[in-house]
Amino acid sequence: MIGWQRAEGALVFLAALLLYWQMPPLLPWWAAVLIFFAPDLSFAGYALGARIGAIAYNIVHLYAFGALLFALGTLLFAPLVATLGALWLAHAGFDRMLGYGLKSVEGFEITHLGPIGRRKARKRGA
Repeated sequence: MIGWQRAEGALVFLAALLLYWQMPPLLPWWAAVLIFFAPDLSFAGYALGARIGAIAYNIVHLYAFGALLFALGTLLFAPLVATLGALWLAHAGFDRMLGYGLKSVEGFEITHLGPIGRRKARKRGA
């Protein structure tokens, strides 16, 4: 099942990149790269505890967050908002493709796609 979810992430990533490439070029490449990785700043919520961190991280890593921005930008004829949405959606798909899932309140390394980081390595060795 996890393999399917990672494959879905890859498809979302590719589809969102196609949406981005269809948009008028509003951003220099370096700004697009910075915006693509911006959702990962949400991990700063973990400074307020695992529960707040997981909520902050998960909100901005939902597919719906990027899709909503893209839809709003399209409907409101706001190409910059649509561009941000496409990049945000691409980021969420990219993370899922790599196995970084939505976070559990138990800790950053526990995700809906399984454990990540050192905990995963210990599990394999056990």
